[in-house]
Amino acid sequence: MTVPVPAAAGSATIAVPADALGSGPAVRTSAFGADDQPVRRTLAARPSWPVPPLPTPTHHHIPRTDTRMSTRFEELDWRPTPMGEISLRRRRDPSSGEDVHEVKLGDEFLMSSMFTAGEVALAELGLAAAGGGELDVVVGGLGLGYTAEAALRDDRVRAMVVVDALDAVIDWHRRGLVPLGPKVAGDARCRLVQGSFFAMAEDEVGFDPDAAGRRFHAVLLDIDHSPQHVLHPAHAAFYEPAGLRRLADRLHPGGVFALWSNDPPEAWFETVLAEVFPESRSHVVTFDNPLQGGTSTNTVYVARTAAG
Repeated sequence: MTVPVPAAAGSATIAVPADALGSGPAVRTSAFGADDQPVRRTLAARPSWPVPPLPTPTHHHIPRTDTRMSTRFEELDWRPTPMGEISLRRRRDPSSGEDVHEVKLGDEFLMSSMFTAGEVALAELGLAAAGGGELDVVVGGLGLGYTAEAALRDDRVRAMVVVDALDAVIDWHRRGLVPLGPKVAGDARCRLVQGSFFAMAEDEVGFDPDAAGRRFHAVLLDIDHSPQHVLHPAHAAFYEPAGLRRLADRLHPGGVFALWSNDPPEAWFETVLAEVFPESRSHVVTFDNPLQGGTSTNTVYVARTAAG
């Protein structure tokens, strides 16, 4: 079964598998109270709801479970990072009875296993544009692993390097604390690398520390909220023509750059893509959002270098 995805003007129309959309209301429920809290990348400029803080831990790396309601809320990991405190949480969704995993960085919810259509579409659309033959792939941003796992389902993928800035996120997958961890970390084709994707894009060594200057058939990126709304000001230069040209140099002829965005297609960024890549397109991915009583959208940009 597929769910039709309407397209914005000048954009493509795709179909997203229904099982990639998640189910149930996007609410955070725990013994600390219940509140409607967006769990997928909340931007400061958008409406938000207060979230009751958790107690400050006395020991790092030790999961904290609410003993009054342990089956409904558990913090699986918490630790300080250079970007702020990061935590991995698991809660029981009251409507579906299923476990939901959420990642929070500082006071901001980064991602949730309830809304994964955009991450899956990033891999599917990006690799579909890469054509036939074996593929060497880079995934920028591991997160909960949905883009990486979707890419590994493509039999053409010969090798994949997944880059994440936070060793905690990589550790969650290796320890099996997230549902897709065993699939991603356990696949012999996949290598998890801790580092800054944006620094690697600029460095002569590139994305593979063991093979300087290595080129890839596809780069799938899901780190910032959007090209306009970045997690750190240092990321902004990557989305300018000079930054994307350096990225294009890491691709084989006919190689693909695909980018997830939480915002609608942005004309200024489409212009930048068209300046760097001979082919580019914006795909609008639509999925159900029970929290808002309707649907929400992500954007997947897909650009391709000239064929050799």
